[in-house]
Amino acid sequence: MKLPKIEEMLKAGMHFGHRSSRWHPKMKQFIFTSRKGIYILDLAKSQEKLKEALGFIQGLVKENKTILFVGTKNQVKAPLKAMAEETGMAYITGKWLGGYITNFAVVKKSIKKYQDLLNMKATGKIEKYTKKEQIKIDKEIASLEQSVGGLNNLNKLPDALFVWDIKKEKTAITEANKKNIPIIAICDTNVNPELVAYPIPGNDDSTKTMKLILNAVKESIIEAQAETKKESK
Repeated sequence: MKLPKIEEMLKAGMHFGHRSSRWHPKMKQFIFTSRKGIYILDLAKSQEKLKEALGFIQGLVKENKTILFVGTKNQVKAPLKAMAEETGMAYITGKWLGGYITNFAVVKKSIKKYQDLLNMKATGKIEKYTKKEQIKIDKEIASLEQSVGGLNNLNKLPDALFVWDIKKEKTAITEANKKNIPIIAICDTNVNPELVAYPIPGNDDSTKTMKLILNAVKESIIEAQAETKKESK
């Protein structure tokens, strides 16, 4: 496992929290100090928690379990989607629709419909429809792409969630906790880390931090996938 060095975390601005007026008391254990009204996270603890989270992720991958990556914040959408697609993981970067987890049976039907429509288009079966009907089908594909496009390979409830910004993704957190699905999440100084099983203290607004953490996650997954493939031979 390649763990980011504290120097790299520092350069990425991972240590910057929110203003001291906007904080959650449960994050106190991960705060090093305060400077000019801004909380500074203890990067040694962030590194330790990241190591725990990556170890958990690798364990899941080696057991062929599924992880759903969730990040609808504008800055994280593209890098999270790219990382998930590169590793073959499920993801949600569009709006979280209530029921993704608590009403997964309905979501599965939408995934199946999306797959069927894509297959219809790929095989040319769409051509038997009128131009007007084809336009309607294309619009439906686009709509389903937004809602379940990243769930194409998810045929059951995920075994874990990886969430970027638990404040923004509070519905996802609530649903996962209702179903006792463990959560790995980046936790800034304004959230309750006890809502997740594997909190990673860090700046959830920094694009450099996003790149650093998602790259570490990607490398950990690829490493675990390679080990699993090697052992199965």
